[in-house]
Amino acid sequence: MAGRRSASLHNRGDGTARDELIRRFDLQPHPEGGFFRETYRSAAQVRRDGELDAQRSASTAIYYLLCDGAHSAWHRIRSDEVWHFYAGEPLLVHVLDAAGNLLTHRLGNALTQPDTVFQAVVTAGQWFAAECADPASFALVGCTVAPGFEFSEFEIADVTALKAQHPQHAAFIERLGPAG
Repeated sequence: MAGRRSASLHNRGDGTARDELIRRFDLQPHPEGGFFRETYRSAAQVRRDGELDAQRSASTAIYYLLCDGAHSAWHRIRSDEVWHFYAGEPLLVHVLDAAGNLLTHRLGNALTQPDTVFQAVVTAGQWFAAECADPASFALVGCTVAPGFEFSEFEIADVTALKAQHPQHAAFIERLGPAG
């Protein structure tokens, strides 16, 4: 039954699958775009090198849904983040590295879409954004962060400053900036 249910979610393109995922997993709007819910926060505590007071969870995990043409705006965090594909259509995770190179990870079902991978890593401190390869589709992914995610370490990009730093990608940066 579960296999048939997930297959039917995958094949629906009328918004019903999106609504079912939001309802079933109690997803809430995310400040960078899309919907999310934290599913795990480790009880184990760690400290970053050089920080004496700031303890944080060793790891956290979320469900993250992009749909309806929304995108995850350019942002960065102070921890490594592993993206995991679960359902829907391919998701593009765009990363600007320290040298100014733009790398795009194509997350998807690697069994049926050979140009995709099930997981991708965004290294701590790199600017990144995400969007559905087909804006009319949806993608349900998971994000695991270690050391654990804290909103105090989440930074939405100043698009003007990011374009000045990477002028070769200015139009691309602008397109995936924060909504409204």
